[in-house]
Amino acid sequence: MIFKVGDKVVYPSQGVTVVESISEECLAGMTMECYNLRLMATNSKVVVPVGNVERVGLRALSDKADVGESLRRLRANEVGENGDWKDRYRANLERLKTGDLVSVVDVLLCLAEVAGRKTLSFRERKMFDQARMILVYEVAEVEGRDAVEVDSEIDGILQEHMGETETKGED
Repeated sequence: MIFKVGDKVVYPSQGVTVVESISEECLAGMTMECYNLRLMATNSKVVVPVGNVERVGLRALSDKADVGESLRRLRANEVGENGDWKDRYRANLERLKTGDLVSVVDVLLCLAEVAGRKTLSFRERKMFDQARMILVYEVAEVEGRDAVEVDSEIDGILQEHMGETETKGED
């Protein structure tokens, strides 16, 4: 996949980035053409050799239909099996690494369900926040909305799910 300066692309497990420039970089003693990316959420910079785009999983933004389906899935609260914390963490980490928006939603739903029952561990809380940030920025970019507005909407949906889980646990 080829990107140009100004394109917004998704770096798996990090979120939406902007291609700020394409330059020749000397990496590991070799000169390579590289994308110079800036993460939208943190303004951090990332350099990805053009030849490593597929291996890294860099992808174009999702289309509106995929974003709509992801939000529908989030609202529907379609949670799969969670397992113990080690299996859950490993599965969620793999989902985040794919960079796929539906997989990111699956991570959020899984961890929201757990958070409704108990306090998330430090690692899972960090993963929850990461997945949420990835979803917020991609939805905002694709739908042309303000990230703060999208964050508030997603927070409301997740709070409902966590509240439903707490209520179910009291029965």
